[in-house]
Amino acid sequence: MKNQFVVIGLGRFGQSVTKTLIENENDVLAIDKDEQIVQELAPKVTHAVQVDATDETALEQLGLHKFSHAIVGIGEDLQSSILTTLILKELNVAEITAKAKDDHHGKALSKIGADNIVFPERDMGDRLGNLLSSSNLIDYLELSSEYNMAEIRAPKAMDGCTLQELNINKTYGCIVMAIKDKDEEVNISPHIEDKIHHGDILTIIGKHRDIRRLQKDYREKSRPR
Repeated sequence: MKNQFVVIGLGRFGQSVTKTLIENENDVLAIDKDEQIVQELAPKVTHAVQVDATDETALEQLGLHKFSHAIVGIGEDLQSSILTTLILKELNVAEITAKAKDDHHGKALSKIGADNIVFPERDMGDRLGNLLSSSNLIDYLELSSEYNMAEIRAPKAMDGCTLQELNINKTYGCIVMAIKDKDEEVNISPHIEDKIHHGDILTIIGKHRDIRRLQKDYREKSRPR
């Protein structure tokens, strides 16, 4: 089953998060009060709706309580950002991530119940979209326009396998730089005979599309049959 996200506020940050969530095969409801932006984005997302996010009745009618995660990308209009976050909290949205303009804005959002606060530029939107898309992805860092470093929690399908057996380098073009076990011990530059256990944290370097392919394949392999 796909994860379901709602992104409210489709400026640079909101569109960047939305794009990355879609690329990672999530369902996304995109919301903005600007009809032109909504129309432009509509073909690229699961659903796009032109709505004033400060209208509690309108948000309730969209069934936002059914979504697992809401991202509030409204940044400049502090009043709308705070009010929208408050409405989402009252609608019992499971998790709320909100964009903050500064520390004062962030503190206000935290006080009214936002679970995560981000202070982003556009590249932060990409990183957040990737982090939200996978329960196994712990951190994600863009090294260049092509290469990225990711920290991934080893899924069940990797449990007990050696690096040689997984053959991540040859299959996905990615390199496992380090393995951190449950006792927080870090194995730097692991050998091919070193084993990976479910829950270990792998530090991987590779191209974005290859890291995403690796995650997708092992997500499928780890699902109950």
